[in-house]
Amino acid sequence: MELKIEGLSKHYAHGGVQALNDVTLTIPNGMFGLLGPNGAGKSTLMRTLVTLQEADRGRVELVLDDGEKVDVLRDKERVRELVGYLPQDFGLYPRATAEGLLDHLATLKGIRDRKVRKETVGRLLELTNLSAAAKRPLGGFSGGMRQRFGIAQALLGDPKLVIVDEPTAGLDPEERVRFHNLLTEIGENVVVILSTHIVSDVSDLCGRMAVLHQGRLKMEGTPFEAIAAMKGKVWRTLVDKQQVTQLQETHRVLSSRLLAGRNQVRAWSETPLEGFEPAEPDLEDVYFGVMRGYVGAEASSSGAVASAG
Repeated sequence: MELKIEGLSKHYAHGGVQALNDVTLTIPNGMFGLLGPNGAGKSTLMRTLVTLQEADRGRVELVLDDGEKVDVLRDKERVRELVGYLPQDFGLYPRATAEGLLDHLATLKGIRDRKVRKETVGRLLELTNLSAAAKRPLGGFSGGMRQRFGIAQALLGDPKLVIVDEPTAGLDPEERVRFHNLLTEIGENVVVILSTHIVSDVSDLCGRMAVLHQGRLKMEGTPFEAIAAMKGKVWRTLVDKQQVTQLQETHRVLSSRLLAGRNQVRAWSETPLEGFEPAEPDLEDVYFGVMRGYVGAEASSSGAVASAG
């Protein structure tokens, strides 16, 4: 099973924003990470895939295991049968119980048989570790519980494509780990697209990934391959705060963060840098390298130093 996106573009007349610009991407079965900053076009892409808005041009096809090919942009009713969606922001009726609202949503999803619906609701509450809270009002749920309920509703109808948009933002570390485990379990049998700006979520969960920025696809591949390609090209040093700006002007700085009261600066270079030591690359280095244009499909070959701001 896979999702094929070809030449997808979307322009918003209000504000003149090119949200998607000729995006072409093939997403296989399993967990797929879509990385990018706020405003990169991730949510526009997600909303287009779940039929909540139209694209200006392009083609999207979902190929199922039985060989069926679904035109995502045209066969909207069929797509809605096959897709589960957890948006970044979703509302809940605070007085409704988890069990009651999930039962209602199951009815709207087309599960008419009461016995089947009860079994489905019970299974999803157990899967999301919400069985003990089944009869509690949703208004009293923590952020992590709300997100797990969101996944439960997204899984109604046994979807073949599950899309989650910034699902771990705001979760505490324990809830984040619990949510990661849940997503991993879901991703064993279906296509799961994890749209996020949190690099570690993709590093922890996804076998394949892509980086989207200003509506354009900047890179695609596996986290392992992307990190391996940075081997021997990441360097680090500790400097005082006033030296950071100078390094940003003279080096291809990837990131700067406080460490023991000083600033650890990580920079990209194909050759050793004076005053720096070699550093093991990670996916965050890859992400910043792509965002700043040092690596990836559109990396400059001119050798010019780009700003790290």
